[in-house]
Amino acid sequence: QVQLVESGGGLVQARGSLRLSCAASGRIFSINDMVWYRHAPGKQRELDAIITSGGSTNYADSVKGRFTISRDNAKKTVYLQMTNLKPEDTAVYYCSANVITIGSLIIMTYWGKGTLVTVSS
Repeated sequence: QVQLVESGGGLVQARGSLRLSCAASGRIFSINDMVWYRHAPGKQRELDAIITSGGSTNYADSVKGRFTISRDNAKKTVYLQMTNLKPEDTAVYYCSANVITIGSLIIMTYWGKGTLVTVSS
């Protein structure tokens, strides 16, 4: 019923920048929190940044000052502006969204399929 599609990943040199996007579509009534995670090879999935429907944000310590999360509610899209990238930022980046679908009273979490970010040294 709801699809999330990430885009914007790619190969970048250290200290470079990338902007990730995640667009939601489907039978959406409202979207609450939207979140960016990363999953690096050999590591557990980590939360990078979260943004509420009202625009409040929170970040993992590892990305504070380098990453900025934002959203366009009209476009049902969340963004992750990543600057001063480091090789350790190499990972698949996923977005998730807590969504109330049309005709439902239940909040469900949906996930995208991820976009790969590779940072070379």
